[in-house]
Amino acid sequence: MGCCHSKTTNVQSPDDESLPADKPDLPNGDAAEQDQVPPFKEYGLAELRAATKGFSPEMIVSESGEKAPNVVYRGKLDGGRLVAVKRFSKQSWPDAQQFVTEAAGVGKLRHMRLVNLIGCCAEGDERLLVAEFMPNDTLSKHLFHWDKHPLPWQMRVRVAYYIAQALDHCNTENRRIYHDLNAYRVLFDEDGDPRLSSFGLIKNSRDGKSYSTNLAYTPPEFMRTGMVIPESVIYSYGTILLDLLSGKHIPPSHALDLIRGKNMLLIMDSSLEGQYANEDATKLVELASKCLQFEARDRPNSKFLLSSVEPLQTQKEVPSHVLMGITKAPQVLPTMLSPLGKACAKMDLTAVHDILLKTGYKDEEGAENELSFQEWTQQVQEMLNTKKFGDIAFRDKDFKSAIEYYSKLVAMMSVPSATVFARRGLSYLMSGQPELALRDAMQAQVCMPEWPTAFYLQALALSKLGMETDAQDMLNDGAAYEAKRQNGWHG
Repeated sequence: MGCCHSKTTNVQSPDDESLPADKPDLPNGDAAEQDQVPPFKEYGLAELRAATKGFSPEMIVSESGEKAPNVVYRGKLDGGRLVAVKRFSKQSWPDAQQFVTEAAGVGKLRHMRLVNLIGCCAEGDERLLVAEFMPNDTLSKHLFHWDKHPLPWQMRVRVAYYIAQALDHCNTENRRIYHDLNAYRVLFDEDGDPRLSSFGLIKNSRDGKSYSTNLAYTPPEFMRTGMVIPESVIYSYGTILLDLLSGKHIPPSHALDLIRGKNMLLIMDSSLEGQYANEDATKLVELASKCLQFEARDRPNSKFLLSSVEPLQTQKEVPSHVLMGITKAPQVLPTMLSPLGKACAKMDLTAVHDILLKTGYKDEEGAENELSFQEWTQQVQEMLNTKKFGDIAFRDKDFKSAIEYYSKLVAMMSVPSATVFARRGLSYLMSGQPELALRDAMQAQVCMPEWPTAFYLQALALSKLGMETDAQDMLNDGAAYEAKRQNGWHG
């Protein structure tokens, strides 16, 4: 899994939870293992020691290496899952139970925009946190130390939006304090999507400071009182907006001077020239200014952040890894794929259409006969006609009409048909509506839980949505059910 290789940073990192590109990447465990984030648990020290090869220096992924106050390691658990293991300095949390309680509280949080915390360990003097592994570096690296090309404007807007989503979720779950929010706390997953590290929801020590970066970037109230309040997090979000806008680490006071002097566009990263409308940049600069207000009460809340940034996104359909120029690992196709599976893997919609047409309804045992044994009523006649018109439209590639007829049919049928959902799903794909296609493919799986076609169509829809990892999992599942069927037939 490639990514933008970057030079060694000369900006001091607080915790350095980054996962550098120049370390060899490993596959993210078994597909089944990755289907969902595991529940939070307490790990044994021996298990985490084995996972990190005895806390070996070669497994360190902190940008400052062993010099970081709290070192982060890459680890591989017994099941094959890759994890990030944060090892706190000795005596940072003297009370083991207090540490576990704090970690378990954060471990209840689950969100697609968070690097989710999946465990902890408190044995002897050791205090460790275990989180999902993010293979594509930190925002700090991609903004300040890029090698191939700078982060494009739309990706920067996406970072701002996704991190606002993460903070809003934390607020909703009553986790309103985030410690030392900065560009090192934003990491990129295997799809190139930015996520907020859950490590920042726990202080580095029981009595430690919440901010370990340069004092020029800390909220004014922290400087005065040493206390962090929810509005402090919004201030720090403002500093991240400055980072995104400028591509540099500008002290907020200097940025605010430029903004007040109506020189706001002087803040902008020159490498972004021609990528944005001035009014969009101005809106983001003004949002940063609101977040950086001296008085905490004058700063906006997370809902305001979301509503301000959301309209600035203009390339939602483009996957993050494409925007970032990350070369994803080549897909390894299952060894046994049916012609339909291969067509879905190649995203060959015409071939998929041909195969579904030839297959007809034969995968649904007795589904067609069900109607013929019912009492011959006007309603049944109408249902049969609707199905016939839908099938004709599907055959003739009139996908708009096919969607209309199949939608009527779905509403009329007492027992839903997996084939109808599959055909309508492909019609949605042909009409450029992958979200609805995915929904129909999932409905087909509900009707027939082990039907390979349902999995292959989900894979196709997920690929169209840029969700390659999930698509690969679906192809594997489809192939597994295909093999099971073959064995059943030949057994």
